[in-house]
Amino acid sequence: MTLRYQHVSFLSDYGRTDEFVGVVHSVLHQMCPGVNVIDVTHDVPAFDVRAGGLTLARSAQYLAPGVVMAVVDPGVGSRRRAIAVEVAGGAAVLVGPDNGLLAPAVAMIGGAERAVWLNDPQYHLDSPGTTFDGRDVFAPVAAHLCQGVALEELGEVIDPAGLMPGLMPVARTEDDGTVAAEVLWVDQYGNVQLNLGPDDLDPLGSHVELAISGARHSARRAANFTEIGAGALGLITDSYGMLAVAADRASAAEELRVAAGDEVVVRVIDSPDEPPGGGAVEVPIRLGRTEA
Repeated sequence: MTLRYQHVSFLSDYGRTDEFVGVVHSVLHQMCPGVNVIDVTHDVPAFDVRAGGLTLARSAQYLAPGVVMAVVDPGVGSRRRAIAVEVAGGAAVLVGPDNGLLAPAVAMIGGAERAVWLNDPQYHLDSPGTTFDGRDVFAPVAAHLCQGVALEELGEVIDPAGLMPGLMPVARTEDDGTVAAEVLWVDQYGNVQLNLGPDDLDPLGSHVELAISGARHSARRAANFTEIGAGALGLITDSYGMLAVAADRASAAEELRVAAGDEVVVRVIDSPDEPPGGGAVEVPIRLGRTEA
């Protein structure tokens, strides 16, 4: 069989304790023999659509062309829609719930070109219940797409502009020069990614002060973990081009006692001894056609 798409990249909050991931793999392989299933992660925190959307957005530009299937779906079985969104001239199709999960990745790739509400049951599995759309809807649809079924055959064509937007936190610069940022992600090493890029802070400042829940911490700009030095905190540009608070062979998150979603107020200082305040905002990212 010649496949239109060779790869299905699969992200979820299913974890590895139950059989859910294995069952979805099996459905894909039975319906589309030879397809390559890539597990992006299945450790998105349960029900955390925002975390799943950010994970998908970080990964999107590095994923193999093909179908991207993302399932973080606390509204499964409700009136929320199951959707497929075509991007990059058909090089990829994102499949998942219409709950904002796909929106940040779609925006990163350049915007939606076409979208379909996956409401044609002939492309789904017969289901004894309504709580496992990863198995019964998304995996079968992904398999059909890989086999060359046209997007518009899978359901009702819908306007991408009407899909649920994702919420991405945006840092705010205060009048006193401090920057109210937010923790986007803490990786398994304890590196604390902020919603700041390298150009968002004064490039001449070699030290910053971080204010978190009333506590203040000093951090030094660094090019890599080793340069931070033992027992210190550093502010580095991470592998996704964002600023992250890090430590050398230690957890910055444990030192700062922060988690995703926490506010961090950042101030560039000349020496590690000064103070600051703030708040962060969120803006919607909407799917839409990009103009050439």
